[in-house]
Amino acid sequence: MFATLNGLKIERDSGQCDDFSQIYVDLTAKEDEQIVIMDTEGREEHTFIPLKDLLYGDLTLLASYPKQHHDKLSEYKRRIEGYDFSIIEVRDVPIDVATEIFTRINVSGQPLTLFEIMVAKTYDERRDFDLAKKFDELVSNLEQVNYETLSDAAVLQLVSLLLRGDCKKQTILKLEKNKFIETWPKAVDAIERATEYFRNAYRIPVSHLLPYNTLLAPFGYFFYYHPDKPNAEQNKFLKDFFWRTSLGGRYSPGVESKLAQDIRRMDSILKNKSPDYDWGVDLSPKFMLENGWFNAGRSFTKAVLCLYAYQIPKSFNDNSLVNISNDWLKQANSKNYHHFFPRTYLERQGVDENKINNIVNITIVDDYLNKREIRAKPPSTYMKTFSIGNPDLTKTMRTHLITNLDDFGTWSNDYERFLDQRALAISRELRKRVISRDIDEHGQVSREDDFEEEMASFE
Repeated sequence: MFATLNGLKIERDSGQCDDFSQIYVDLTAKEDEQIVIMDTEGREEHTFIPLKDLLYGDLTLLASYPKQHHDKLSEYKRRIEGYDFSIIEVRDVPIDVATEIFTRINVSGQPLTLFEIMVAKTYDERRDFDLAKKFDELVSNLEQVNYETLSDAAVLQLVSLLLRGDCKKQTILKLEKNKFIETWPKAVDAIERATEYFRNAYRIPVSHLLPYNTLLAPFGYFFYYHPDKPNAEQNKFLKDFFWRTSLGGRYSPGVESKLAQDIRRMDSILKNKSPDYDWGVDLSPKFMLENGWFNAGRSFTKAVLCLYAYQIPKSFNDNSLVNISNDWLKQANSKNYHHFFPRTYLERQGVDENKINNIVNITIVDDYLNKREIRAKPPSTYMKTFSIGNPDLTKTMRTHLITNLDDFGTWSNDYERFLDQRALAISRELRKRVISRDIDEHGQVSREDDFEEEMASFE
């Protein structure tokens, strides 16, 4: 483009010479025809003009063209001179590096993402650093442990938090190239350690269950400064942070500013101190029933699904491990999600949709079990079938936080009873993970204090 607009000649390493001055504008072409041409053989003089002359020719040259072409000469010159060419300024690099950068980021004329810009800004041929390739390598490694849905935004946020304590877009764009490259290997190691921690400590088998992809940034920050396993106190505080963030919808709005605040909380945990929080979480069964509408993309929903996954759910029919896959968890109607009281059955009973589609009514099962064995049958029917083939059915159901089929209204198809008992079981498990705080920073009593009283009323 530079050579074209300036009418230059380019000598290739092969010895070939490309003359970019031989590019012309056809003044007789209509707007729906080819306007830029290279072959002028057989054309009349002054029916075309070299692009270089159009842009840089003086008035005498342009006036020498027939009057009927003056409007087009003026219009084409104005269009090119007034066009805003997007640029990324790269200093002190040879032309081959600049060309490589342009090739990688010029994707079909679409606006560049923040990640694509950072690919260009951090590219270093001498140090063999290509952020796009480095990120692909990281994703490839994470794919082996089913965490390949990591976003490039989370990685940029982590590096920026490490270098500047902030991760706003303008901060990321100002990151110093050499420091970025130097930080990258250790940041990658921190992300992989955070992933391992999620998989082992919280038993989250796949990344699509994470309430927020962004969680890899604060946890990566922790493992960057603490590459070993967390001690008992740190484990307790990290667990509290994870569930508060996930259940409280922490990163739904204003992610960047909240991440900057949360690494200060990670600093406290690194010092074996419990962070202060300016938001509470309601762990009560009542809140679960009133606010548990099932949405596969909602952080609250995913948090409860993580709780289900922690139990290592077994298949109803044979007590085998349920296969949980990233590919099966993308939508609310995915193969792994099963309404314990089937939707069609409840609809026939006249149950309200919001009450049917509650996370409390969701279990994680196999595709075969969900689509072929259960379908629209009431629990008393399909569970009776499973009880014949699975002598360990009672133990199996405990892995789904359904601790007693009788108490949960299964055999009587009592949906109200089921909802109450399972909400109670979920709340009890969450209570083990969130540290109770009597009063928040604004002096307001947290709903957590009402837990014991409400639990007693449910029981």
